[in-house]
Amino acid sequence: MVVKTLTGNYAVAYAVKLARVQVVSAYPITPQTTIVEKLSEMIEKGEMNARMIRVESEHSALAAVFGAASAGARAFTATASHGLLYMHEVVWWAAGARVPLVMAVVARAIGPPWNIHVDHQDIFDQRDSGWIIAFAQENQEVLDLTLQAFRISEDPRVYLPMMVGLEGFILSHTMAPVDIPDQELVDSWLPPRRQPYVISPDTMYSMGNIAPDEDHYMMRYSMAAAMEAAKQVIDEVDKEYGEVFGRSYGGLIECYKCDGAEYYVVITGSWAGDAKKAVDSLREKGVPVGLVRVRFIRPWPRERLLEALSGAKGVIVFDRAVSMGSVGPLFADVAQTLYPLGISMKGVIAGLTGVDVKPGVFEEAIAGFIKEAEEGPVFVPSEWLLPRKYRGKYPSIPREVIAR
Repeated sequence: MVVKTLTGNYAVAYAVKLARVQVVSAYPITPQTTIVEKLSEMIEKGEMNARMIRVESEHSALAAVFGAASAGARAFTATASHGLLYMHEVVWWAAGARVPLVMAVVARAIGPPWNIHVDHQDIFDQRDSGWIIAFAQENQEVLDLTLQAFRISEDPRVYLPMMVGLEGFILSHTMAPVDIPDQELVDSWLPPRRQPYVISPDTMYSMGNIAPDEDHYMMRYSMAAAMEAAKQVIDEVDKEYGEVFGRSYGGLIECYKCDGAEYYVVITGSWAGDAKKAVDSLREKGVPVGLVRVRFIRPWPRERLLEALSGAKGVIVFDRAVSMGSVGPLFADVAQTLYPLGISMKGVIAGLTGVDVKPGVFEEAIAGFIKEAEEGPVFVPSEWLLPRKYRGKYPSIPREVIAR
């Protein structure tokens, strides 16, 4: 094992190399570009035995690796923001075809106006497509999660593509020490590529033709069943990865300071690190609060969340995305999961388009929610945490209207 100081983007590239990916397709978009630049460098230097396909658009990049994967190759691409939106059609084709492949998504805000900084809108926009979708918190997890993605995607119980989310600039361009596993150890842990079928001139398979309605229906049913099966696979892979490489993250979710907690923060992505600092500070003050980091937003970890939060008095959910006209998408999933428990809940929308949310801001919001919940039942689906310089300048929506 070697330790290198890597950006999150380079951590992705090293994991792809370790997975012995055979086909990479690339189209540049900030802040993803250095992933495929590094892979191109590795291929040109002979460090990686793979084919790099340079294309004219993000739509073509995913189409190229979809075709390569359908033909039996271990394939990878990466994108961000508008690039992911441009891929959206092929995102559905790859999932519906049940083709295992991996894509890194460097989360970035969607315009207009143009913004190159982080939120989760681009990734959450894909949550109904049939892809397994995960978020990393820091650079080491980026590498480990990318390696695990190939194992999960290619498991015969799953056979679905997977997105690995990392936050633009916060992880993608920030350097940190990363343990890079030995190639021989990865080879012994990651089996040769498996997939449900291979399309070639020698086979009778085809994919994408018009199908009878009932067959189409049953294919959607099979995808939903595979998503449910993926829950067990994800937890198994994380546990085995910990046994082999010494790092385990909890599988579908991570519980942080859950012992003795009565109130919980639910969050996903790298800003969970700042939220954890807020939890640490509140714990030092005697406030019984813990944190659950959702590592996989698809498949949704319903059972694991119910287990972790069954004794909670209240839960506050932080969303870095919003479903316009509704609520934060993370809150929506958490609320439908915890509804039977009848506990106090609040959804907070914050951190969009790169607006920083510091530990002190998290602490203030968490403490405020706990104070409200101690006074009586609370259910606030959507509260916007505005940047300080704008607070008081925009009319707020009365809470009773939101609750209604």
